[in-house]
Amino acid sequence: MKQVAVIGCGAYINSGYGCPGEWRCLKAAALGEGTFNEPSQVVAFFTCECPGRTVVPNLGMAMKLSQIKPDAVYFSSCMAKSKPGCPYTKPEDLAKMIENATGLQVVLGTHDYH
Repeated sequence: MKQVAVIGCGAYINSGYGCPGEWRCLKAAALGEGTFNEPSQVVAFFTCECPGRTVVPNLGMAMKLSQIKPDAVYFSSCMAKSKPGCPYTKPEDLAKMIENATGLQVVLGTHDYH
């Protein structure tokens, strides 16, 4: 089974703007729906906190403490597709930073649930 890390937008999730938490991302991963092409085990889930400086170190710490290197990293749909978008960085730019630092593929978005 594919093992993944999911990163959500802390400002979006904590404010409750359309998502009461990460359950939609977890559902999509478990069922292999949305951008997951197969059922996947979420081995790390954490939020990006403004202005996003801690995402790469937090991912590194999650891998170190869990002793699991995920097969891929997924940005939650709120992280990748929220309107208005992040005022600090574009999801594509943050994804490149993660890919360069870890060698892991980053997928933008997890689901299309409404």
